[in-house]
Parts: sequence; C-alpha cells; structure tokens
Amino acid sequence: MKIVRCISELRPAPGTGLVPTMGALHDGHHALLRAARAENDVVVASLFVNPAQFDEGSDLAAYPRDEERDAAIAEAEGVDVLFAPEADELYPPDFATWVEPELTGLEGEARPGHFRGVATVCLKLFNLVRPERAYFGQKDAQQAAVLRRLVRDLNVPVEIRVVDTARDRDGLALSSRNGRLTPADYIEEIPSPVCLKFL
Repeated sequence: MKIVRCISELRPAPGTGLVPTMGALHDGHHALLRAARAENDVVVASLFVNPAQFDEGSDLAAYPRDEERDAAIAEAEGVDVLFAPEADELYPPDFATWVEPELTGLEGEARPGHFRGVATVCLKLFNLVRPERAYFGQKDAQQAAVLRRLVRDLNVPVEIRVVDTARDRDGLALSSRNGRLTPADYIEEIPSPVCLKFL
C-alpha cells in the first residue's frame, strides 16, 4: 500500500473505488473497504479529519486520531493507496470556494457548515481521485443523500454506494466517536436495545 500526502502524487486510474474516511477505523469502515475491494480494480481510501465539517473547535480537537493503526487496517483490507493529506493541502490559505447544499429537514440545520464541509471535501476527493464508485455507510444516511444530490446536480461521474450499518453487540451503530462514550451516555429502551442521549 502506498501512502500519499500530496495532491501531486495522486494518480487517477480506471476502475477505482474510493472510501473517504476521517480515520479511527472500525468494523463499519472494514465493510466499506471490503465492498470497495470486491468491486474495483484499485481501492483508494482517504484518511483526513476534515476541519470544515466541524462547527466546534473542541469537537475537532477531540476527534480520535491514530494514523499508524488506521494505515495497518487499510493495508490489511487491500487498500492500494491511502491518501492522508494535511489540512492545508486540501484547504490552502487562500481557499475560497465552497459547495453549499440547500437543505430542508436535515440535521445540517442544527449543525451550521457541516454539510458544506462534507460536500466540499467529497467533491474535491472525487475530482482528485476520479473514482467510478465511492463508498459510504448507511449510518450516515443524510450525508449519503446530500452526496447523491451533489453528483446528480453537478454531473459528477461517480456512483455513490451505500453499505449497511455495522452495529455493536447492543445494536448501537458503530461510530468513530463511540470510544468517547461512558456508560452514562447509554439509555436503555424497550424494545430497542440502546440509544444515545444526544441522538
């Protein structure tokens, strides 16, 4: 597996599948990587904690990061290229162009700038990698809906593939942030096994 940090080192290739991630890889990411490996000649995964989709600096600072672990997982799942840029590689100091989805009834209304950050970074990744398919988890259904609309409205030649949600033994959808939860963050529900206070 090749680790690439600079845009200039990316080499788009036919038959590529892209798995965009922010790292802290878990079983849900394993499922995305395996689906991409099964359906494409080349698999590119991104490892980039996107500052543009966080509305609070403390949340960005607390986001889990372990590049060595994530790279080992990506390599074990057959990733060919791991794109792990620094923030200023994708957002240079004079960056001034954003994708602004028009949202109605989505969580973006309560998280200003979140989907703008998601849409912008994903469009950049689509343009840089030129994948035939890009893989996202069903857990992030609103994100997938925004990106499907983006590729339709802007005529981006990529298929958005959505993979089933991976869950823990209690039924909670796996998330990179779950490691920050305490037992007090869980609330028992009947008949649902668990939910989170802040969902």
